[in-house]
Amino acid sequence: MTIVPARTVEIRIERTIPAPRNEVFDAWLDPNIPGSPWHEHEELIVTAKAGGLWYWRSLGGTPHYGRFIEILAPARLRHSWMSPNTLGLETMVTVTFQSRGDGTLLTLLHSGLPADEPARAHEKGWNAIFGRFGNIFTGAADKGGCTP
Repeated sequence: MTIVPARTVEIRIERTIPAPRNEVFDAWLDPNIPGSPWHEHEELIVTAKAGGLWYWRSLGGTPHYGRFIEILAPARLRHSWMSPNTLGLETMVTVTFQSRGDGTLLTLLHSGLPADEPARAHEKGWNAIFGRFGNIFTGAADKGGCTP
């Protein structure tokens, strides 16, 4: 029996990336790209296809895992997300890539988070990832910069 909290929280983060969406989409899924969400890890398994599983143990040793639900290149991907910080709930991450002039509007929606405090922690983590990821397209990553 699964008991779901009466109230769940979602977070939304947007960033305009100065690169075409095909390039941004491919970089987002590539763990070899510094700044991609999968790059900084102690252990990583990513099977980037619908139904594929992923496991990511962060540099701090926290395990995260889930499965890819949908990958529609270069427009959208969805995957589940579980970690100790989701308090046992399977949450959902949806990332969309929309063309905006010469760039890409990158939007992340993380839904189903169990409470405000875990949501704030995830928001902080995603913002850090977005900062590093955005920097790889501006050259700031080479200088160790991180845009908030």
